[in-house]
Amino acid sequence: MLLTRDHLPETIPDIAALDELLCRPSQALIDDLCKVDGDIMVLGVAGKMGPTLAGLAKAAAPDRRVIGVARFSDGSVKDWLQARGVETINCDLLDEAAIKALPKIQNIIFMAGRKFGAEGDLSLTWAMNSHVPAMVAQAFAGSRIVAFSTGCVYPFVPVSGQGADEDLAPNPPGEYAQSCVGRERMFEYFSRRHSTPGRLFRLNYAIDMRYGVLHDIASKVLQSKPIDVSLGHVNFIWQGDASSQALRCLAHCDTPTSPINVSGHEILAVRDLAAKFGQRLGIAPVIIGKEEPTAWLTNTSQAVSLFGLPVVDTEQLIRWTADWVSRSMPSLGKPTKYEVRDGRY
Repeated sequence: MLLTRDHLPETIPDIAALDELLCRPSQALIDDLCKVDGDIMVLGVAGKMGPTLAGLAKAAAPDRRVIGVARFSDGSVKDWLQARGVETINCDLLDEAAIKALPKIQNIIFMAGRKFGAEGDLSLTWAMNSHVPAMVAQAFAGSRIVAFSTGCVYPFVPVSGQGADEDLAPNPPGEYAQSCVGRERMFEYFSRRHSTPGRLFRLNYAIDMRYGVLHDIASKVLQSKPIDVSLGHVNFIWQGDASSQALRCLAHCDTPTSPINVSGHEILAVRDLAAKFGQRLGIAPVIIGKEEPTAWLTNTSQAVSLFGLPVVDTEQLIRWTADWVSRSMPSLGKPTKYEVRDGRY
């Protein structure tokens, strides 16, 4: 079954159903991949989004090789991928020789990076987020490269506006986000040097039932924990839509590479989201703090013009998330830290 607005379930009963939904392609994704020749390799496939993005790629292009590359410290991820027809290669991306030994696949989705715990070892954060991209960009100079980045490369912008667009120069607080600017600059430099087509995929807050801004807010409402609204506005996107747009970017690469903002098209108030969860869960949210006039927000007009609106809208995500947390379903235990304003993760 193709992913369409008319075929979204009322509830997501379990992780197996969640995985199936995240790996369900739209016709638009299938059509865009038909415009692109060659197989697909996902570098850093073992993170939060990587497995289902690779599974989605295989479902959308079953006749092509889809290869997932990671250290695979958790062997169950490799088993999950292989069960869905995704080939796997063990590789430490900090090892330049290992990168050079990888097969020269025509389409690269680069997802490797370090965020959580970034402040604990800043040299490793910079190595993963800037040094590894430089090595990958040189090793795959003849490929298309869609490189995951973050909306955190932007400075804070007024919540009364439409969010930062791709023309706004990066100028973020904190070394994590600064290292992500470094990642982009490495891909940009080698794209210019080698005429490598690509896209810098500036993603703001992918939503899965097991993690994300909505999971964080809903869980705090359910547990009557205080919700700080000082960073009071966010935008976010269903993880399946984000994965689909990343893969569709392969058909919309620029030479040299260029940024594209990916998130929901709405700017949403944390206070309002908490209230909606409170209504659904029957618990009054505990709000602390006062909304600041600025936040990390992106303008996704370019993505909407290329891909249309996300298939899964905000109200559907709220319904699914409230149902998921109310049943005490699994969490990845990785808060987004969306409320952080100093860039320290």
